[in-house]
Amino acid sequence: MEIAILLFDGVMALDAIGPYDVLSRIPGVRIRWPALEPGPKRTSEGSLALVASETLDEVAAPDVLVVPGGAGVIALLENERLLDWLRGVHERSRWTTSVCTGALLLGAAGILEGLEATTHWRALEQLSGWGARPVERRVVEQGKVITAAGVSAGIDMALLLTERLAGREVAQAAQLAIEYDPEPPFDTGSPRKAPPELVALVRAGIERKGTEPEPGEGG
Repeated sequence: MEIAILLFDGVMALDAIGPYDVLSRIPGVRIRWPALEPGPKRTSEGSLALVASETLDEVAAPDVLVVPGGAGVIALLENERLLDWLRGVHERSRWTTSVCTGALLLGAAGILEGLEATTHWRALEQLSGWGARPVERRVVEQGKVITAAGVSAGIDMALLLTERLAGREVAQAAQLAIEYDPEPPFDTGSPRKAPPELVALVRAGIERKGTEPEPGEGG
């Protein structure tokens, strides 16, 4: 079974690596890393690079597609070569998935039309522009399409997908192996829980005191 995790400059690291660390534990799976052009792809923060080993044309029919998000998504929303590839892969895939603003690429490719879908809360309403029905849930499954909310939700999506692909026991074993048992020190992981002033700060793209917002920042 082949799983393709799309890479591009400006990808959010955890959007790709979170699902990878779960899905790579499925027995017999092969993870592939396609991009428009092979080579290192700098993450949204710029200090880390993930290496794409193949072109899109070399990965034409994976069983599973994972589309991460990140600041680089914005530059790809009108890239017809990529959007055509997404459409072609989706036609043949068993599962088509996204993490965070990767859902915007699925939307731009027409894959989410008429479906409920989620993404990072700062980008959620953009999904309606491609005919999707935005919902505030951590993971949304619609037929063979699964979308996950912001960044860390990719791990939840991958655990659900592992169950669908290999059964509950394998998914539970993967969760135990990565010790995914969150106990965050703060209860501010959702705009529904965080105080309004913190939501406003993050919405403005200023996530650390003294930093300036970056265009398109977010997963």
